[in-house]
Amino acid sequence: MQLKSKLPDIGSTIFTTMSKMAVEYNAINLGQGFPDFNADPDLLYLVSQAMADGYNQYPYMTGVLELRQIISSKIKSLYDHDYDPDTEITVTSGATEAIMSAILATVHSGDEVIILEPCYDCYVPAIRLAGGIPIRVPMIPPSDKQSFFTVDWDRVKMSITNNTKMLIVNSPHNPTGSIFTDADLDALERIVEANDILLLSDEVYEHIIFDQAQHKSLASRPALANRSFVISSFGKTTHTTGWKVGYCCAPKNMTVELRKVHQFVVFTVPSPFQYALATYTKIPDTYLNLAMFYEKKRDRLREGLNKTRFKPLESKGTFFLLADYSQISNQSESEFSIWLAQQHGVVVIPVSAFYADPAATNSNHNIVRFCFAKKDTTLDNALDRLLRI
Repeated sequence: MQLKSKLPDIGSTIFTTMSKMAVEYNAINLGQGFPDFNADPDLLYLVSQAMADGYNQYPYMTGVLELRQIISSKIKSLYDHDYDPDTEITVTSGATEAIMSAILATVHSGDEVIILEPCYDCYVPAIRLAGGIPIRVPMIPPSDKQSFFTVDWDRVKMSITNNTKMLIVNSPHNPTGSIFTDADLDALERIVEANDILLLSDEVYEHIIFDQAQHKSLASRPALANRSFVISSFGKTTHTTGWKVGYCCAPKNMTVELRKVHQFVVFTVPSPFQYALATYTKIPDTYLNLAMFYEKKRDRLREGLNKTRFKPLESKGTFFLLADYSQISNQSESEFSIWLAQQHGVVVIPVSAFYADPAATNSNHNIVRFCFAKKDTTLDNALDRLLRI
């Protein structure tokens, strides 16, 4: 029987391709965004203890109550917004499932969803599977005046039509490392005041933000929180991306619809991880000290790159650092990334991979993404290789 694909143009991602090259060329992988070091031993012990204590069966579909209560308390403390643990917080199988479930629950055939490019690669497939139409609005790329990407809010506003159902935002931003300011939230508030649209806010790097800046969550603004799915991830916060534990906070009426999808996508999330994370997250230092930890790694990579022919750009958050390679090559970003892996044994990700058309001129700014969520020895070994270019 011949199948008609719902995602005919989706194949192997650049992440799969580059990781395969890392193995083939014995390259150091600074491409994919996951740590190469283990989680806190205290957290690992708590998981084992939860298993030994018998927490091995289905928990509530919405998530372990203790964990939802901890999430609620954390958000109240940080962003001064009250989410009801029973009706407004759902533990999900990572942020990716939360994003998929939120979109499938609310986007109907023909609805338009605005995304900001470059963007994380799961947004568009989720929109299309829901029958929606992705509307891409490019961010303003780095220039001589500013060394980071910013949102063109005027262009976002002009892209809204009567068919617009949702706007997806992401701060701290993957892949660019930029963050929202109060001015960004002000602009977003003006947009929703004039337009009846939903918001999906991908905030998985909320605790990885640098230089004493504060995360500007959409939960911190009532006008935004009242129409937003605010999504985060324990994987990023606790160095456990493989556990796939995230959560989604939203008003009750939106959460009701999200849970209808969530229960039939995964039903629930593994019990021992949830109980362990509930106990672990009771201690605020487990997430409040995270920025300092990663800032040291960002600075280590940035200082090392400053000694090479790369030009590092500003990284205000996430565990990614962009670098301009125009002093090295005029190749496209994909071509340069492949060359770098083959000839110098370091894997990076071309930022053009986060655009609809990676080969387009407007998608290529001579910039690649480095991940610094790595051991210091990994970063140092990669820098030694980059110094030889």
